Formats: sequence, C-alpha cells, structure tokens
Amino acid sequence: MWYQTKAVKLLGVRYPILQGPFGGNLSTVKLAATVSNLGGVGGYGAYTMTPDEIFQLNEQMKQATDKPYNINLWVSDTDVPAGKATETEMQKVKNLFRPYFEELGIAMPEEPLSFSSRFEDQVEVILHTRPPIFSFTFGVPSATILEQCRKSDIVTIGAATTLDEAKALESAGVDMIIASGFEAGGHRPSFLAPSETSVTGTFVLLQQIKDKVRTPVIAAGGIANGKGIAAALALGADAVQVGTAFLACEESNALEIHREMLFSEESKYTVLTRAFTGRLGRGLRSRISEAMRGKEESLLPFPLQTQFMSSLRQAAIAQQKWEMVLFWSGQIAPLLKHKKAADLMKALVDETSAYFEEMKR
Repeated sequence: MWYQTKAVKLLGVRYPILQGPFGGNLSTVKLAATVSNLGGVGGYGAYTMTPDEIFQLNEQMKQATDKPYNINLWVSDTDVPAGKATETEMQKVKNLFRPYFEELGIAMPEEPLSFSSRFEDQVEVILHTRPPIFSFTFGVPSATILEQCRKSDIVTIGAATTLDEAKALESAGVDMIIASGFEAGGHRPSFLAPSETSVTGTFVLLQQIKDKVRTPVIAAGGIANGKGIAAALALGADAVQVGTAFLACEESNALEIHREMLFSEESKYTVLTRAFTGRLGRGLRSRISEAMRGKEESLLPFPLQTQFMSSLRQAAIAQQKWEMVLFWSGQIAPLLKHKKAADLMKALVDETSAYFEEMKR
C-alpha cells in the first residue's frame, strides 16, 4: 500500500501525512489531535510560547490523543544580535509606517523594541516532557540536544529549503528532513543562505535531496490533495506535510475572515514579504505587502518587526481593514475544498488510495 513508507514506521502512525505546525497562535490542540487520531501526525507551532505554556500544551495533547504528535520550535528565533533596535532603525520604520498608524488612529511604539532568544529554555521543556516528535526550523539544534532526543526516543525532524541545508541536517543526525518548497505558506525556514535565494520548488527540491541524502524526506509546499501526495511519493518522498489546507479548517485558530479568504478569489494572489515580521514569508497579497516592495532595508529585523506591527494588526482587525493584515497562505489555496479537518484527512487518504489504484489498472 502507498502508505507503507519508512516514515510511518519511524513516526509510529498509519499514514505518512503531517499537519503543518502553525506558529503565531494559529495552531490548536483540537486540530492537531484530530489529525493524529485519524492516523496522521498533528502538529503544534510553539515558538512564541513560554516554557510553562509548552509544558501545559504537551499535557493537553496527551489528554486529547494517545497517538504521536509533533511540537515545533525555531532554533533561531531572533535576527537581533544586539537584542534591541537602535534609534536609527526605529526612526526608519516609523517613517515608513506612519501613514498606516495615522489612518487607523493609533500611536506608534515609541520605546526601542527588544527581544531575547527563548529557544534554549523552550527546548529544555521538550527534553523534559518528551513529546513523540520534535520538529524545528531555522537551523539545527546542538549535538547535545539531538543526542538527548535520541536517548529519550523523541523523533527529530528538521526543515530544509536547499540541498545544502538538507546535508547539514543529515550530518547532524536528524531522523527526518522536511523539503520545504517555495510554494509553501508561512515563513521560509532558510538558515544557510538568505531566504530570497533559497526558493526552490517543492518537487525539484525533493528530487535534489533524495538524490544526495539518505535520511527520510517529507515533502512540504503546494500539497493539499491526493494527487499532490501521490506525486510527492512517486518522486521519493517518505511522507508529506500539509499546511494551508489544514489552516483553512475550522479547527485551526485562524480568524474566520482568514479562513474565508483562503476559499475566496483572493487566494490566487500570494506574495513573499518581510513587511509584517522581518523574515520572508508567504501570505495573501495585501496593500502593505505591495507598498513595502523594495523597502526591506527600512524594516526591523525579526521579531522586532512583528512587535512593531502588533498594535497595527490589532487595530486593523478591530476596524476590519483587512488589506493591512497578513493572512498566511501557500500557493495551493485556490484548490482547497474542505473546511473540517476530519473531512480533509479522509479526502487525502481516499484520493491518494484511488490514485494509486487507478495506476495499477
């Protein structure tokens, strides 16, 4: 059967289908548990959470499912070496965004913004609570962390946007590698070269990695139905990760308007932008994303840009100025059909099975 891959044995699941772990408070226990209970791997993006919140999350997941699930963190969660923005950086971004704050009738942040990495404290909770699967993006954890995961029987999954990154992950000894194509929604998790130069498509990247790397590979980006899964498996993928299609389901924590837009005509238009967070990510085209093209040098580094935009986002949502809000989305959104996670999961399995049955005839 098509689902009898290396991945299902390694992950301890029935189907080689992973739900993308959404950060930024878009994941829910209900969504992740639904996918896990139906034979896939539910995921939860925890990079914005405190250690205590991650501990509670893991407890909730254990209550919601007795099947494997995935908690995701960011190895590199800041691009601010000094820890805070300079006055010059703050003035540049204020000048750039002042018209939007004035239009919404709110004040801009005045004090220099700052941020300290939380990854080391967060990963300590992972090692203590021992979730079945620990995935990570934007880098490779230390050899010590990966060795502790192995001793604790925690399956490790790292994300790569280039062949070089996949080789680095394999050298570190991760259990599985996500081939993250540029079609995918959300942040580009590049860590060896600038994201703007790490934009290989999913199926090309998958083939490059499979040709040079022996570690099992998960294809991610542009996959939302059985045909996509079948194509990925035919090209050597051991599993797939589905993001946007699950984000559009009512069990996610996406705003209702966000989910509606993923099923609208607007879903045809996605862009890669740094305007909202300071790191390159794919979402639906917006007034701000278009206005910020070519002005990236005036943006704050991640995550200070996110902090700077926080009050603007809140005000735009309150005033329903959707053109000022970033709605994450992959390029596959125009093909979405399902609004319930269980329906989507069933369709993914049934469609893939039907496709392979047809190929036998």
